Amino acid sequence: MITDLPSSRANKPVTGSTVALVSVGGRTRRKLNWSGWWFVGPFMAVFTLVFVAPLIYAIYLSLFRETLVGGNSFVGLANYATAMVDPKFWEAMLRVATFLLVQVPIMLGLAMFAALALDSARLRWVPFYRLSIFLPYAVPGVVAVMIWGYMYGSQFGLVADINRFFGLDLPSPLAENLIMVSIGNIVTWEFVGYNMLIFFSALKAVPMELYEAAEIDGAGPFRTIFSIKLPSIRGAIVIATIFSVIGSFQLFNEPSILQTIAPNSITTYFTPNLYAFNLSFAGSQFNYAAAIAIISGVITMVVAYLVQLGGEKKEDKA
Repeated sequence: MITDLPSSRANKPVTGSTVALVSVGGRTRRKLNWSGWWFVGPFMAVFTLVFVAPLIYAIYLSLFRETLVGGNSFVGLANYATAMVDPKFWEAMLRVATFLLVQVPIMLGLAMFAALALDSARLRWVPFYRLSIFLPYAVPGVVAVMIWGYMYGSQFGLVADINRFFGLDLPSPLAENLIMVSIGNIVTWEFVGYNMLIFFSALKAVPMELYEAAEIDGAGPFRTIFSIKLPSIRGAIVIATIFSVIGSFQLFNEPSILQTIAPNSITTYFTPNLYAFNLSFAGSQFNYAAAIAIISGVITMVVAYLVQLGGEKKEDKA
């Protein structure tokens, strides 16, 4: 005979396995019901295969070093110690940190402005503008970089055509002192629409009663924005900021593709990801590249957590 679970456990959500009480010969035994794993099992299998296993393997690789004598030998944390004093790695990390501090606020500010404009009742053809702003995100990243790389060309692209047509001598966007601005422009063009959609969806979830109360109190448009709309979508702002922080530390496609047309402006260690890639596939230093990747991942995780923590503290104060 199978008896029901106690009422205190019956209302809890079912995850993984459940426990049923089975009475056999006057004795009560516990019988596990694994039916829940049929639902979460496929996800866990894919998650383990594409995330957990590569992460464990990268950690394993980072603990070894390929030597001329003795082959692949265990060195413990020696690769991490080397990375901590590697000037190329920290120069790359400082570069993406600067990129994050400058580009992310600009991108999120433009996305917020677009979302607020679309959410206002004064703008016509909202679906058209929403699709137009979001469309660059639908362009594959590699294709987007190639398009902008062609336009940046001072010998063959849009900049060259403007110089020839107007008789100007505009500086090349691919010059060493402008390359970060050019990459920031590409990333902003790609992801403004994505973040705009996050903000716009959050704005649509704000209760209409708040707007009605603000209108009764005589609040103007700007007062409504700063007192109702922005506080109401603080969670969406934090999420978009975390995604942008992670994306900045993972910067790879843009410098990797532009390096072919601007080799003097983009070094092999321009970003941490590009540095690890070149160490692996150009220098065959797989073990050291794995250590670089692990350290970069930990730094990204810490910064993202601090951003989330800061967002939660502001929400608690509000």
